[in-house]
Amino acid sequence: MGEGGLTAPGKTDKLARMPSMRVILLGTGTSHGVPMIACDCPVCTSADPRDRRNRTCALVEAAGRCLLIDTPPELRVQCLACGVGRVDAVLYTHAHTDHVAGLDDLRRFNALQRAPIDCHGDRATLEVLRQMFPYAFVDLPDYPSAKPDLRAVEVNGPFSACGVPVVPIPLMHGPLPILGYRIGDFAYCTDCSAVPEASFELLRGLDLLVLDGLRHRPHPTHFNLAQAIEAARRIGARRTRFTHIAHELPHAATNASLPDGMALAFDGEVLEI
Repeated sequence: MGEGGLTAPGKTDKLARMPSMRVILLGTGTSHGVPMIACDCPVCTSADPRDRRNRTCALVEAAGRCLLIDTPPELRVQCLACGVGRVDAVLYTHAHTDHVAGLDDLRRFNALQRAPIDCHGDRATLEVLRQMFPYAFVDLPDYPSAKPDLRAVEVNGPFSACGVPVVPIPLMHGPLPILGYRIGDFAYCTDCSAVPEASFELLRGLDLLVLDGLRHRPHPTHFNLAQAIEAARRIGARRTRFTHIAHELPHAATNASLPDGMALAFDGEVLEI
C-alpha cells in the first residue's frame, strides 16, 4: 500500500517515533449514542456523566497540529465541550453516518484558519463523502452561504497529515475494510470486528491504544468486550481505552472488572502520550 508498503513501526522507521502528544476523546458512544432515544435502562438514566456518550471521534494534538479523527453528528457540541479551536486535517476511518455526518461543521475551522482542510481516507470513504457533501469538495464562488473548503486526499499507505507522520491500520468492520490510524505511539482502532494478522505488526510498541469495545454480547461488526480484551492483550499497549460503547456497559461497574491497564473511555477524556 503506497510508497514502500505498510512498514511495521517499532524499530528504526521514523513514522513510529513522535514528540509528546495529547489525545482528546471527543466522543465514545455507539451509533445510537448514549442515552439512546426512548430508553430508560440503568445506563441511559445514569447520573454518572461518564455514561453519557456522543458518537465516536478523537482529536490528536501533535507537533503543533490538530488532527481530527472522524466528524460525527455531534461534532459542534463536542468541540464546544472540549474547547477545540483548530482542526488542521481530518482522518476518516470509514463512511458510516455516525462517523461523517458532522462534516459541514468543518466550515467553522476553514473560517478561523482561512485555509482549506485536507480530509484523508481510503477511496471508498472519499467517494461516499463526495456523494453526501458534494458542495464541500469543489469551488463554488456563487454558493449562497458559508461552506466547507475541503480537499480529499486518498490514503494508500503511510502519509503525512500537515507534517505529522501517520500509519494507516487496515481493519475489518464485519465485511467492510476500514482504517485505524497510528500516530507515534498512539493508535486509534474503532469500529472493528477483526484485526488482520499484518495489522498486529503495525500496532507493536504502543503507549496508548483506543480500541472498539461495544458490549458484552457478540455483534457481527464490532468487537464485544471479551474480544476487545483479547485483542488488546495481544497488541500489548501500555494503556488501552475501549470506545464505541453501547448502553449495556455502565462505566464504573465495567471498569472495576477490566484487567490492569484497560478501561472504558469517556467523552472528554484527555490522555498524554
